[in-house]
Amino acid sequence: MRFISETTSNGVSERLFTLDDIPGVLWSPADAAGSHPLVLLGHGGGQHKKAQGLVARAHRYVTVCGFAVAAIDAPGHGDRPRTEQDERSVADIRERVAAGEPLGPQIARYNAALAARAVPEWQATLDALQELDCVGAGGPVGFWGVSMGSGIGVPFAAAEPRITAGVFGLAGGEILTEAAARITVPVEFLLQWDDEVVPRDSGLALFGAFASLEKTLHANPGRHARVPAFELDSSERFLTRHLVEGGASAAAR
Repeated sequence: MRFISETTSNGVSERLFTLDDIPGVLWSPADAAGSHPLVLLGHGGGQHKKAQGLVARAHRYVTVCGFAVAAIDAPGHGDRPRTEQDERSVADIRERVAAGEPLGPQIARYNAALAARAVPEWQATLDALQELDCVGAGGPVGFWGVSMGSGIGVPFAAAEPRITAGVFGLAGGEILTEAAARITVPVEFLLQWDDEVVPRDSGLALFGAFASLEKTLHANPGRHARVPAFELDSSERFLTRHLVEGGASAAAR
């Protein structure tokens, strides 16, 4: 991991890094010694590691919860080039939007293709982050990601035993059900009742597939991108409960 820049604002240190050809960013409490619980953020489709909403969420997690927070650009997003297959998939999605056709199945397939590339990248990033003094090895690790963030985050959490808790949502069960069935850590799941991208039954099926003994469904009225702002407060409480209050027992396991 090579850090290429660092800025500090309102008590938050922001460091851009590269890991091989993976661009990423790490936010952590400025001038705070010692290790911190880590939260990994997965951005949505068409976004990137420093999308406005992601940066705002990272700053809240650092200042309110005391977490270290990291995000990377998914394949074909942000500072990463698109492959020919990426271009074809994006073009197909745009054609379906123009034609008014259902998007859920096509987006699920595209996200699955991205996840096959992104899961090993997230694992390598987690390896490198846990070597840093501000994170440390063996501490609790949370994941937050909805929509495409869940399309990648659910397979990642299923493959990665270091994940302590996850916030997922705005995704369906067509392709993710098998991975969700391997996830046993606490889960908070966001579902938009009037989602025009993910059919309600598909989202409910994915929630039902998680093998977690502690899982909570947060269903709100509205379309795909209209998740209420108060869900940020809820995710803070959820991650604090499992990464801070329950972090010591999770690390011991």
